[in-house]
Amino acid sequence: MESQPLSRRIGHVQRSLEPLLSFYTDPQFEALRNDPEVCDFTTGNPQEMAISAYVNSLQRWLPPQNKDWFAYKMNESQPQVAVAEGLAAWRKKIFLPEDIFLTTGAFSALALILNAVLDPGDEVIFISPPWFFYESLIISSGGVPVRVRINPKTFDLDINAIDNAITNRTRAIIINSPNNPTGKIYPASTLRALGQMLTSISNRRDRPIYLLSDEAYSRIVFYETEYVSPTSFYNNTFLIYTYGKTLTAPGMRIGFIALPPEMEDRKNVRSSIFMSQLITGYAFPDALLQYALPDLDKLSIDVNHLEEKRDRMLEALNSMGYSVHKPEGTFYLLPRSPLADDVAFCNQLVNYKIACLPGKIMEMPGYFRISLTASDVMIERALPQFAAALERAQRSEFIKNEL
Repeated sequence: MESQPLSRRIGHVQRSLEPLLSFYTDPQFEALRNDPEVCDFTTGNPQEMAISAYVNSLQRWLPPQNKDWFAYKMNESQPQVAVAEGLAAWRKKIFLPEDIFLTTGAFSALALILNAVLDPGDEVIFISPPWFFYESLIISSGGVPVRVRINPKTFDLDINAIDNAITNRTRAIIINSPNNPTGKIYPASTLRALGQMLTSISNRRDRPIYLLSDEAYSRIVFYETEYVSPTSFYNNTFLIYTYGKTLTAPGMRIGFIALPPEMEDRKNVRSSIFMSQLITGYAFPDALLQYALPDLDKLSIDVNHLEEKRDRMLEALNSMGYSVHKPEGTFYLLPRSPLADDVAFCNQLVNYKIACLPGKIMEMPGYFRISLTASDVMIERALPQFAAALERAQRSEFIKNEL
């Protein structure tokens, strides 16, 4: 007898994650990850050793300085101040330390906010293609997920489609810029239009619509573009950030939620987020990471080198015959699959010792995703194999069409 989820809610969550879980639990994928010769482009995991300054910071703060060094921690004042100062320098926008909530990454931050603001049956709009877990987080928080597609030509937000999706049950909207997987940075004009629309709608209601701005990649922006936060255009925006991307240390979970000083009813919002931290499994970062955060906020992977890897792969893949758009941020490329079935093409890549993520998993059928956290050596080793895989795919498509 096949095992069943213990609750309907978990069953709904499990179904929303089925494409992702099927991929990552496939024995073929497990074998790939354990093969040292495989070029693994599937996730943002580091393919090189950690930044030395990052390791040094953790080592510096590890020895206890008092008996409470590893005692219970909540939102500690020193890292709150560090985040507020970092945002002032980086975003040119003032955030108060007491409006900073420290989290175990952006994943936790999203769950905390949804648990804090949703009542059962409230609708949450999320943008497709999405990060894998948006839908499941909404469901697990008692909300109703509402999917809205991007503009397929520009990869920009479709403001009219969002407007049409809003109902009297809409409580929140989740957006992600720079976007994973497209690499699109939503321009100021789009965010201004979104903010004006949400302000107009919220002013007619007894409860505002909250905007959850997932800014995990907002410090990984390439030279020809500028990142603008939705907090500049809509007061009821939660700024969500994780240090796992800029430090390529996704297993060391620390991030934050920042409330703009213009947010309405901030006293009640603060209280609700704090209560959500307590009841969502005591969702505060470990003591060591909080001590190190003032150091970590100043550190980053080499974004210039990341851009060089982006440009190297763009030039090489496009010259081979792949169709690859130029991402403005993140560390991903999103080529079109040469086969209509992107899962089948990714399975073919396995024969060439390459692992990539099929677009179907990210609601982008016909594409596949490449992570640029790969090392230079891995990229150079993989490029001839990408060419061989493309040639095989084109040959099989030609034969199929001839038949």
